[in-house]
Amino acid sequence: MPQHMPHGSWPSTISATQVAAGTKPLGAACFFGDKLIVQEGLPSEGGRMTLVEYDRHSQDEGRTLIDAPYNVRSRVHEYGGASWLLLAGDVPAVVFANFSDQRVYLQLLADQTPIALTPQSMVDADPTLRFAELVPGPAGHVLAIMEDLRGEPVRHIVEIPLDGSASEDLAAIRLLSSPARFVAGPRLSPNGEQLTWISWEHPNMPWDSTELHLAEYSTQGFLQDTVIAGGPEISVLQPEWADDDRLAFISDSSGWWNPYTYQLSSGRTVRLVDRAAEFAGPLWQVGTGWYLSQNPQTLLCSYGTGTTKLARVHTTTGGLEDLDLPFARVRPLDLDGNWLLARTSSLTNGEEISLINIETLEHSCVTRSIEQLPDPQMLPEVEEFECVNEAGQTVHALLYKPRQVGYAGLEGELPPYVTFVHGGPTSQAVATLSTSIAYYTSRGIGVVDVNYGGSTGYGRNYRNRLRGAWGVVDVADTVTVIKALINRGLADPQRIGIEGGSAGGWTVLCALTFSDVFTAGISRYGVSDLVGLVQDTHDFESQYMFSLVGPYPEAADLYEKRAPINHVEKISCPVLLLQGDEDKVVPPAQSQVVADALAKRGIPHAYILFAGEQHGFRQSVNIIKALESSLAFYAQIFEFETDVPDITLS
Repeated sequence: MPQHMPHGSWPSTISATQVAAGTKPLGAACFFGDKLIVQEGLPSEGGRMTLVEYDRHSQDEGRTLIDAPYNVRSRVHEYGGASWLLLAGDVPAVVFANFSDQRVYLQLLADQTPIALTPQSMVDADPTLRFAELVPGPAGHVLAIMEDLRGEPVRHIVEIPLDGSASEDLAAIRLLSSPARFVAGPRLSPNGEQLTWISWEHPNMPWDSTELHLAEYSTQGFLQDTVIAGGPEISVLQPEWADDDRLAFISDSSGWWNPYTYQLSSGRTVRLVDRAAEFAGPLWQVGTGWYLSQNPQTLLCSYGTGTTKLARVHTTTGGLEDLDLPFARVRPLDLDGNWLLARTSSLTNGEEISLINIETLEHSCVTRSIEQLPDPQMLPEVEEFECVNEAGQTVHALLYKPRQVGYAGLEGELPPYVTFVHGGPTSQAVATLSTSIAYYTSRGIGVVDVNYGGSTGYGRNYRNRLRGAWGVVDVADTVTVIKALINRGLADPQRIGIEGGSAGGWTVLCALTFSDVFTAGISRYGVSDLVGLVQDTHDFESQYMFSLVGPYPEAADLYEKRAPINHVEKISCPVLLLQGDEDKVVPPAQSQVVADALAKRGIPHAYILFAGEQHGFRQSVNIIKALESSLAFYAQIFEFETDVPDITLS
């Protein structure tokens, strides 16, 4: 028989220290002979990103290739991506973008001394030239995105010489593409004769409208390009060469991101798969890939809606062949014969870099984000939860009921629930092992992770439901999910929390302001003032609100009406604000104004500012404090006992 204790007070072996110390970010990975190279984050070193070399035939610990103080992380678009490339020639080396100065460096794998390939360009200690999506180029060169912030922001596809000649002379870096506000996806054809890339302009985001460019590669000046796909209301992503005559890409011209090919010799475009499923996702980080070209006849693709599968797509017949693998999410990274390196996730092992034989389907873990897996008895199960909003539209969510083997709530007691609101808002909550979720559920607190209208994974129409309605549709859909939980007798209506970061923090603050179903809220680096965000955020998202709310300043009245900071008097429940003091995406002022307004009205709250943190917490000590403060906050408001230090509310 289970031991009955109040929900929230169950003793759990999942601690905040375990969540922080045992979780590391995982990036790209590639084959290198009998070795594997993986990009990994080190929370114990303040979140520094490095490259780690593993033996593909053994379970030995990896060898760090890039030592401190170097940090393998780009700041292009602030979110970075594709910040390194292996050069597996006669003298193996890696090239990488370094976070602090954003210069590109080359390091021989037999050495530990990086050599700068691009010049230093800093204003007030902030890099004005940034590089990302490093990909193979012509002999003696790599291709990349160059973000130039010395004046009006502009991006180019560039060619960087590997001989170091550009380390002092910017002119040695050749500009290949005409200036565009944003570019991504440079790919040189196998024969080196054609170059492709995508671009987009304000006010579009890459999931709204992009253009696919094709140019004959030459050694002189800008390349003369032709737009071969994309345009208004079409998002084209990830061009990859199937062979010298066929270019594969993903397009949502049908309403779903599906794979296509373009044949250079005929100018013919073919849709390979007609499926109400997503073969791609939002391009928050440049270089993100969802498929690989296995050979001229086959692509290895990740596709699905709430979960994703790995499948072969036959480029000649258009056939789709699923591979039966035990993962909730899978994304191919690199291929060597029948062996695939993939980023995978599951409810038992969480995020991993996996080595998969695509013929036998045998698989093994190279490295995982959660270094020490929790006791399975502490882990929740997940249910795909659907309900219908007032407009008659389906709303998707993931439901994690309180669970710990051997424990149950008091007789007749309904559990408190915490509503997770993902960031983006063009993003998606996915089913995977999350120690942050298990931190709550193992203590008897339920979690529901909402994919409100505007989330990705369910097609363009679902994504577009948020257009002009940020702060309205996301709130209404989140409230719909909570009311459904309450109506089905699953949650205590007096103990409903809500938390989220960044854009999720905005939805939290809006939900607390414009609804009355929540009794506590936590905003992590959340947006509170739309006008302030438009005037004081980075270029990539500076016009994002034009589609989410309306053009500014033309729609200034709507910005004022929607912003929670202008309606704090409507917030009546306690609020916890968590913020990094170096955040460039959502500056600290966004949280400070809310704290000041709550203090003025006498609403119980706490504001914790974390030194040295940017947009998202990477330092172990801060991850621990944020998580323990969150649990202590709920314990105080929902009146249950817990095992973390108390929090003081003003």
